[in-house]
Amino acid sequence: MSRLIVISNRVTAPNGSNSGAQGGLAVALAAALRENGGIWFGWSGEQTDQFTGQISMQRSEGVTTATVDLEEQDIDEYYNGYANRTLWPLFHYRIDLAEYERGFAGGYQRVNERFAETVRPLIEPDDVIWVQDYHMFPLGQELRRRGCRNRIGFFLHIPWPPRRLLSSLPKAHELIETLFAYDVIGFHTQEWMESFIDFARAEMEAVVQPDGVLRIGLKSVKLVACPIGIDAKEFAALAESDAARETYQQMRTSAVGRSLIVGVDRLDYSKGLEERFLGYERFLTTYPEQRKEVFLLQIAPPSRASVETYQRIRNTLEGLSGKINGAHADLDWVPLRYVNQGYPRDVLAGVYRAARIGLVTPLRDGMNLVAKEYIAAQDPKDPGVLILSKFAGAAAQMEQALLVNPYSAEEVSDAICQALNMPLGERIARWQALKAGVDEQDVMWWLKKFTDELRNVPMETETRLPVEA
Repeated sequence: MSRLIVISNRVTAPNGSNSGAQGGLAVALAAALRENGGIWFGWSGEQTDQFTGQISMQRSEGVTTATVDLEEQDIDEYYNGYANRTLWPLFHYRIDLAEYERGFAGGYQRVNERFAETVRPLIEPDDVIWVQDYHMFPLGQELRRRGCRNRIGFFLHIPWPPRRLLSSLPKAHELIETLFAYDVIGFHTQEWMESFIDFARAEMEAVVQPDGVLRIGLKSVKLVACPIGIDAKEFAALAESDAARETYQQMRTSAVGRSLIVGVDRLDYSKGLEERFLGYERFLTTYPEQRKEVFLLQIAPPSRASVETYQRIRNTLEGLSGKINGAHADLDWVPLRYVNQGYPRDVLAGVYRAARIGLVTPLRDGMNLVAKEYIAAQDPKDPGVLILSKFAGAAAQMEQALLVNPYSAEEVSDAICQALNMPLGERIARWQALKAGVDEQDVMWWLKKFTDELRNVPMETETRLPVEA
């Protein structure tokens, strides 16, 4: 069987511990690499004075990783700049926060060229290449320019924005055209795949064929909607681990008979944390008879701390949490516990199981695997209720959750009240339906569905024609 070459912005080597912070994507890719052999290539996360292309090869838990260090300018322009200050806000519908600077775009292109130049010697003729996410839109084209005729797939882990928003990106046409160097492109939802098609049709005169192939001139690419899942069995087992049981008991003891509402999110404006706090505050004022029966635990580890937008988010949330607690707390009760640090996965599994409500209300999100982890961790005899934003990618698969508009404080407030008063029979019925979906379309289902599509692409396609520099 041909090897799998995974390429991503950051590489997460397996650590062999269930208590680690590895997410579902890292677990799935590591499993695929163990099964197929191959290499996981990307940025080490480290900085070097001068880029040399020197590769650090390591093997851990049956997975070979290959990483390179980047210069300070590369990190500033490619990662902090174009990826996180241009593409991320734009693709999450926050055009007001997107920054368009030529230096960002230049750095983004330069790093993709460096990645292509560095990884190319590691690729053998029969290898299948799988590029991950928005950091590397042009990478496939750069590999083609270096003579790579392999099957190359690309998966986007964030939303695809509507055409009118994407048109605000300078040279959007040129950037999107680079994606036609891939053989297969995957999206989490049908909606985002259709948004991609809409842009390609309207702005690039692309034609959609009956078999799902999108064609521009001699170039064609297969599009698939393929939502990522979690390792549901593994996470359910984590919820039964010693660490999870200890955490569960700790949370129940600290609750003093009150119901726990939990939110777990990276500190990011796309997660809707400010709106979530306001929805919870609306609940406290609208349902005063229930307010002292609950508390909200919001876990929000910082991310991208060097980007000014994220510093403002943290300041806003700290101020808002203080305001809510100052207005509503009593001698024996604090309504909001706001924690700026991350926790191991087995600890989080215990927190999820202890929570009567899982509050997952992003303004716009690629998938949000926290929603699936919350379901996987529940006690089948007494499950909690998932409140989920209708704008999360997971909403398309999780219709039995209480779906809300996160911009509406009233909807969030009413959903909290409904969840707290939901009869046990209804909670079990909703959870069973959600759990069946999480189990069936798990992370290995996602991986197999995409890689099967990629391996089924005929070896001789127009996509692999040489690309002029």
